[in-house]
Amino acid sequence: MAERKQWKWADDPSLNKMEFTKLEKDGLDVIETIVNTYSKEGFQSIESSDMDRFKWAGVYQQRPKDGHFMMRVRIPGGILNSEQARVLAKIAEDYGRDLVDVTTRQAVQFHWLTVESLADIFDRLASVGLSSFEACGDCPRQIMGNPLAGIDPHEVLDTRPLVAELEKFFLMNREFSNLPRKYKISISANVHNAAHAQINDLAFTPAKKTIAGEEVIGFHVWVGGGLSAKPHLAKKLDVFCRPEEVIKVAEGVTTLFRDFGYRQKRTHARLKFLVADWGAEKFKDELINLVGELETQGEDLLKGWNGGYFYGIHEQQQAGLYYAGLSVPVGRMNAGELVELAHLADEYGDGTIGTCNTQNVLIRNIPQDKVAAFQAEPLIVNRFKLTPNTFVGYAVSCTGTEYCNLAIVETKERMRSLALYLDDTVTLDTPLRIHMIGCPNSCGQRQIADIGLQGALVKTSAGMVEAFDIHVGGTLEEAQFNRKLNARITVDKLGPFLAQLITLYKEDRSEGEQYWRYVERVGLEKIQSQVDSILQTA
Repeated sequence: MAERKQWKWADDPSLNKMEFTKLEKDGLDVIETIVNTYSKEGFQSIESSDMDRFKWAGVYQQRPKDGHFMMRVRIPGGILNSEQARVLAKIAEDYGRDLVDVTTRQAVQFHWLTVESLADIFDRLASVGLSSFEACGDCPRQIMGNPLAGIDPHEVLDTRPLVAELEKFFLMNREFSNLPRKYKISISANVHNAAHAQINDLAFTPAKKTIAGEEVIGFHVWVGGGLSAKPHLAKKLDVFCRPEEVIKVAEGVTTLFRDFGYRQKRTHARLKFLVADWGAEKFKDELINLVGELETQGEDLLKGWNGGYFYGIHEQQQAGLYYAGLSVPVGRMNAGELVELAHLADEYGDGTIGTCNTQNVLIRNIPQDKVAAFQAEPLIVNRFKLTPNTFVGYAVSCTGTEYCNLAIVETKERMRSLALYLDDTVTLDTPLRIHMIGCPNSCGQRQIADIGLQGALVKTSAGMVEAFDIHVGGTLEEAQFNRKLNARITVDKLGPFLAQLITLYKEDRSEGEQYWRYVERVGLEKIQSQVDSILQTA
C-alpha cells in the first residue's frame, strides 16, 4: 500500500461519507487487496468499505448484488488492436457469459464476473496493454477521442500521441486518484466534434492561431460539462493550447478540481458545479495562476457535430485507403462476434478497431481493392451493417435494470426491440437519434438525443409498471439539451406513441430537416399539442 496522502481537505468535518472512505484508504489501494486477498478468499471476504473502492479497479457490483460484477475496460481514444480485441473476447467467453458491451464513452464493458476471476482478468488485460483501473471511481476515467484519429480526413492533427500521453500521465497517478467525483476528459481534432466536447468535464477541440507570424494548430479548452440529473454544457475558456501544452493544461484543470471541487454532497461534486459558480473567466484566471500564461483563443475549427456516427465506407486522408463504420445495435455483441471483428480488421484493415461513443465500431485502413470483399462478409451483411435501418442505427441505451443497481427500468433489450418496431412501422430517410436511460445518471446520454427516453414508474390498478418520460430536441450541433414534455408513457404504449409522434414530424418537416431542428422551429408547445392529441386517442 502506498504512503497515505495528506490532503488539504482532510480535516473538514462537513465532508460526505465517501470522502472519509477515500481518506481512510486510497481507492487505488483496493487493487492490491483484490489481487492478494479477495480473489483468493472469495466474495464473502470483501469488506463493505472496500466494495465502494472496487470502482477504482473499474469494477462495480452488478444487480442484484449476488456476487457478480460489472467491469469497464479503458480503450483510450476508442482505438484498440486485434490482439487486444481477442483478449477481450476470451475474457467475455471465460468469465462474462459471452457478453461484450461498447459504452457511450468508447469503453468495453463486461458483466457476470466473479471476484475470483479479477486477478486473472487484470493480468490478461495488462498483457496486451489494456486496463480497467480507474475506468470508474472519483478519478480521471476513460479518455475519449476520435476513433478515426490518424486517418480522418476531417481532423487537423493526429491526436493519438496526445491521448497516449494523457493516459500515461493520469492512469494510476496518485496525485489525482482522490478527486471530488468522477472526471471525464475528451480530446479530438475532428472538426465535427466527434468526442462530444460539451458534455465532458475537460475537453480539447481543434483550433488554430497565428503566433509570432506562424500559424499554429492546437486546441480550445472546455471545462465543466456533464449530464446526470443536473446537466451542464461545458464552457469554453479564453485560451489557446498548443499540443505540447495539453498535459500541462489538463494537469492544471484537474488540480483545480481536486483542490477546490466540492466534497460535501455527492450530488453536487462534479467540476460543472465549480465552473458554474466561478464562471469561465475566474476559472481561466485560476488556471493561468497555476500553469502560467496561455495564449488567448484563436480561430475555432469546429464545423458542427457528426453525432459520433461514421456509417458506411469512406475515404481516409491516406489515398487508396478506406474506413468502414459499422452498426452494433445498442452496443452489444458476443465474444464470437468480437473475434470475427478482429479477424476482419486483420484480413482487410491494419488490425485496428475503433469504438465509437454511439456504441458502434469501425474498421480502419482497408485498401480499395479489398472493399468489395469486405462488404460481402457475413458479419457485415447480417449483423454489423454499414447502412443500418434508421432507428436501429441511431438507437443508444444504457445498461438498465438487467445489471445496473441504479436503474429503475429495463432498457437495453427494450431499446433494441423498440428500434426494430419503429423501423417496421415508420419509413424515415433522416437519422433520428433516440437514447433510452434507466435512471437520471444518464449513461445513455439522454439529454443530447433528438428524443430522449428516461425510465420512470407509474402506479396503476395492476401495480407499479415501467414507463418513460419523453424529452425532445437535444443536440450538440448548436448545443442544447432536450426538454421534457408532459408525457409519461407506459412501456406497452411506447412504440405506438413514438410511431405517431415521429409520423407527425415526418409529415410536417421541411425537406431533410433533422428532428431537433424541427422541434426548434415549431416550438415545444406544438410538440406538446401533438403529444396531447396522441394521448387522447390512445
